[in-house]
Parts: sequence; C-alpha cells; structure tokens
Amino acid sequence: MEEHRKSIEEGIVESYKQDEDMMILVFAQWCVNEELNPEELYRQAYPQQESNERLQRVLELTVPKEEAGPIPDHTVLGVLSLFGNEDLAFVVSEAISNRTSKK
Repeated sequence: MEEHRKSIEEGIVESYKQDEDMMILVFAQWCVNEELNPEELYRQAYPQQESNERLQRVLELTVPKEEAGPIPDHTVLGVLSLFGNEDLAFVVSEAISNRTSKK
C-alpha cells in the first residue's frame, strides 16, 4: 500500500512539473511574440537567482513569432498567477504597460 501511495505522489509531482513547464513555455513564447527577452524579464523579477535551468530548456521549444499563435496578455498573466509567480507577473505587467504607452 505504501508503494502505491508513493507512486501516486510521484505522479502528482511529475504532473505539476509538466504543468509548470507549460507555464514557462507560455511565458517564454509570449516574450518571443512581444520581442522581449524572457531571461531578462526573469532576472528583473528574481534578481537573486543566477539563472533558471528550466527556462533555458524551455526556450529551446519556442518558435519564431511568425510561426506562433498569439498569446493574449491576460493569458500569460493568468498562467503566471496560477503558479504563484506574482513577481514575474508584475514585471510582465510593467512590460505590457510600457508597450501600450509607446503606441
């Protein structure tokens, strides 16, 4: 029984990591679409962290802006908030404000 419970817990953790990777991909692709550097925005949100290996790995999955579908601002903000990335959501909000004030 203990082994079954451990297996379920490992499955839940793996599922969460996959969902988190999807959140990172949404963020990274949104940055590409908006011609922003995802690593720079991440550093602004989390200056105490050297770099994010998962972000590095997920960046390889992004596609050029011309090949990507649009990602609405509210979608990226919602996904970041869902995973508790409030600092990154704040930096993204600032980038959105800067973009809209330039138009």
